[in-house]
Amino acid sequence: MGEINPTKPTIGMMILEADEPHPETSERKGTFAEILHRHFVDAGDAHDPPLGVASNNVFLVSERGGRIPKIEEFENYQAVLITGSIHDAHGDDPWILQLLYLLRELWTRRPDIRFSGVCFGHQVLCRLLGAEVATTPTEDWELGHSKIHLTKVGQRLFRTDESEIYLHQMHQDHVVAPPTPESSNGLLSPGTRVEVWGHSDHTKVQGVYIPGRLFTTQAHLAFNEEMVKQQIEMRVKMGSIEDLDHADMAAETAGMKHDGEVAAAAILRFFHGEDDEIA
Repeated sequence: MGEINPTKPTIGMMILEADEPHPETSERKGTFAEILHRHFVDAGDAHDPPLGVASNNVFLVSERGGRIPKIEEFENYQAVLITGSIHDAHGDDPWILQLLYLLRELWTRRPDIRFSGVCFGHQVLCRLLGAEVATTPTEDWELGHSKIHLTKVGQRLFRTDESEIYLHQMHQDHVVAPPTPESSNGLLSPGTRVEVWGHSDHTKVQGVYIPGRLFTTQAHLAFNEEMVKQQIEMRVKMGSIEDLDHADMAAETAGMKHDGEVAAAAILRFFHGEDDEIA
């Protein structure tokens, strides 16, 4: 999706799709990769000066026809983005274990690649670095429009003086505590600073930042009202979400203004190497 544009700097991004959207979303808006591609293209157009975004995508879930790409397929890309998923990032599905192996190889052999992940992607990247990922102790969901309290690092990443941003959530699992050099099994050098950029009342680790290497978000920066309602509906029908009152209240917040564009701009700047001094 998109090609390298010689007239302006272009971010080459490989999108690893860990799920498929609700069928109605897919029909109207395409795959998660297509939705995220357009979201980042918009962020690139708004950047000063404009940035191009050229992306490719691989669907990962093997039981639904997906595959794990080979490391050679990342040759022309300097950014990796892993999407959300209905699957558990702490699970031992064969494709998840194969994904972790691929990510370890990329992390080790391609120090130039920058990694980002959304929801499942955030969790699996933290798992890669040794963090515990688990269902919340109360087993409740964080759904819909949510306030995220920013740390000082978060304010600098999102370039805001405000103490919070608002993004859409759709998760029951969480990263219990951020990864550390000690937990990373050698992937992080001693002394590497791992910053949590925000927290909510539900989730202490809303995102992790390592300068020049990692910028993740638990929340869904590209979700809109329609997608939030359809994702909630799908999970209610599957029986994943049992608290129907909570689901209804979350669906009612889906149309509220959120900061998805701000989040996309921040991650794009990270991919472009603009904020590497933030720590």
